[in-house]
Amino acid sequence: MDKMTNYRQILKEVISQYSRFVPSHGNIRLDTLFDETQDRYALIQVGWNRERRVRGNLIYITLQDEKVLIEYDGIETGITQDLINQGIPEEDIVFIYLPQNVKVTA
Repeated sequence: MDKMTNYRQILKEVISQYSRFVPSHGNIRLDTLFDETQDRYALIQVGWNRERRVRGNLIYITLQDEKVLIEYDGIETGITQDLINQGIPEEDIVFIYLPQNVKVTA
């Protein structure tokens, strides 16, 4: 299996695991969005909590130039360590939601 095919599979598996969580409050569902054509992977929340609409990304990741670009990570503990544990090397993970001069370690 080539590198990008492997990364796509890992992203789908890890995000799918998060989608099985049940939010602790409200009537909220977690939806996965996998676009392998454009290499976009997301977990979104949609629903209601205390008569207010809830919607938005919890995770948004793109693949580009053989790198995993974390566009947004709204998971409490972060998704990075899960990606590393599944086989994506730390040097292939880029936190593009942070300024370039900020370094993050898993």
